[in-house]
Amino acid sequence: MAEVIMKSLKKIYPHMNGKKESAGVTNLEVTDEGVIAVHDVNLHIKDKEFIVLVGPSGCGKSTTLRMVAGLEDISGGELWIDGKLVNDVAPKDRDIAMVFQSYALYPHMTVRDNLAFALKLKNTPKEEIDKKVAEVAEILDITQYLERKPKALSGGQRQRVAIGRAMVRNPKVFLMDEPLSNLDAKLRNQMRAEIIKLRQRIDTTFMYVTHDQTEAMTLGDRIVIMKDGVVNQIGTPQEVFGKPVNLFVAGFIGMPVMNFFDGCKLLLEDGVYYAEIRGEKFKLSDFQQKALTQNGQKPCDIIAGIRPQHITVGEGNLSATIEVSEMLGSEFNLHARSGDDEVVMVIPTVGLEEDVSMGKTVKFTTEPELIQLFDKETSRNLIWFDQKSFEDNSPVCKNYEF
Repeated sequence: MAEVIMKSLKKIYPHMNGKKESAGVTNLEVTDEGVIAVHDVNLHIKDKEFIVLVGPSGCGKSTTLRMVAGLEDISGGELWIDGKLVNDVAPKDRDIAMVFQSYALYPHMTVRDNLAFALKLKNTPKEEIDKKVAEVAEILDITQYLERKPKALSGGQRQRVAIGRAMVRNPKVFLMDEPLSNLDAKLRNQMRAEIIKLRQRIDTTFMYVTHDQTEAMTLGDRIVIMKDGVVNQIGTPQEVFGKPVNLFVAGFIGMPVMNFFDGCKLLLEDGVYYAEIRGEKFKLSDFQQKALTQNGQKPCDIIAGIRPQHITVGEGNLSATIEVSEMLGSEFNLHARSGDDEVVMVIPTVGLEEDVSMGKTVKFTTEPELIQLFDKETSRNLIWFDQKSFEDNSPVCKNYEF
């Protein structure tokens, strides 16, 4: 078990043939040294903490993980594992174990031999190998498959073997690079539950990479959200959902995605702040008033963000025409249009009196404290624009289950 500390960690891929080129590179910073794939990552992972790196493809999350594993050279900064600087330490000497997306099992070996392989390389006594293999196989419920080869296993069973092969080493840090992405939706849900149980049983430090925000929200103690090689936000699932620091985080986290209303304004009248959305003024709550006042915020153009779960139908002065109405048992997912804005609403079916069929126009509103305020020019959240602005009693985090 160990803590992992990254200090200004950076990865730069040199230009081909020594020439500065940007062909094929989108959004990543191109310098004279090369293309910056990971830019100044500062992260302190506590002992036994489960950290999830999440973001769109190409954001640098897997590169960051591979630097921790030693599979990528570190271009700048420091990496500490269990109090030891490991920038130049070989992967085999870092006492980490990694589970890959592709399983990476030896096809000619049985499950038993795959699990035991790393221990045999260390000349571990046979009795100890047999004991550890049996313990891990029981934990992962793969005892009955020990004499089979990988080709005779399903995708989920192969993934368990890949996890088990890492577990038998009892590593200080457990690294997982999108381990569930090759599984179908039902099996992914099952394996997520298995990983949660596994985490409780082996009690070690985890770094987990995924592009699936549902995995991030359900698995992580904290989530690191990356875009274009830069960390945008680090926080608990509740924090990144309820207190997104910018438009990107707000739009990436949450399902269905947050609704954004363009052309809105932050108003200041007689010392009181209001959010104007499509002509309707919302008097902001006390904690929003306090934050804006302390920051000396001036009136400005904003983009207002409202979670689909935070919309109430049948009240207010905002209106939208329903284009798609999805009945999902306990709730409706309504896809509607309000002027130029697309609006998604998640409405409980219990007690619903409104007609929410396709083509109907409905009134809707929300509570002012649930409105996220993003600066039109900078895209930052005017309330939660940095980690220091977080307050545990924010009502934005309520009424959401992970």
